[in-house]
Amino acid sequence: MPSPRPHNARQAWAGLELGLGTVARANPIVVAWRWRYELLATAGLAAVWLALGTAAASAVTAGLAVALAAMAAVPEGRRFLVARAWCVVTPHRVRVGCAQAWIHSRNGKIPAVLFTLRQPFGERVYLWCRAGTSAGDLSSARELLAAACWADDVRVFRSPRHAHIVTLDVIRRGQPGAATGPGPARRVSAATPALSVPPMNGPAGDGYLNDVPDDDVRRRQISA
Repeated sequence: MPSPRPHNARQAWAGLELGLGTVARANPIVVAWRWRYELLATAGLAAVWLALGTAAASAVTAGLAVALAAMAAVPEGRRFLVARAWCVVTPHRVRVGCAQAWIHSRNGKIPAVLFTLRQPFGERVYLWCRAGTSAGDLSSARELLAAACWADDVRVFRSPRHAHIVTLDVIRRGQPGAATGPGPARRVSAATPALSVPPMNGPAGDGYLNDVPDDDVRRRQISA
């Protein structure tokens, strides 16, 4: 089936520009922020080698390796190390997924990763959507983002107060329903990415919008 005809020239130009556009190259400050953990670890090891000398630095490095190996030998320590490693890797994979899914502004800026938290189901990534991107763009590319993050699933939640603040729940373990969402945020459905419907409140309500309520439910919410 042919693609739907654009409603106006602006829409046609926007689609063409998006398809032909590329992701802008990040400036050195942004690159340093994205790789801050790796740069800090490398700088720390280099400082130890320069300050202590070869013999002492070798002993410190060996002791650190032994401590990490001992922590990895314990199940709790191994889970902690793996979770921390994913918190470093996942932001890089989210940026790659956004670039490959054409989630960027007209000047090539992808959403900025603010910070990442480990969760029982995987990781929770907080994003700042630049002008020209939204939670709906991320929701429509959930499968691409999940594949880029090497995860089972990715769920998208939009802040109820600030539309540019979006949360990605990267599901790696457990049932997908284990991701309960970040507080009062509103889950964005791929079928209805831009609707602003109040979160459903009820005995089983969890503060997230899973589906668009029907007219009767919406009337009850408004009357309440």
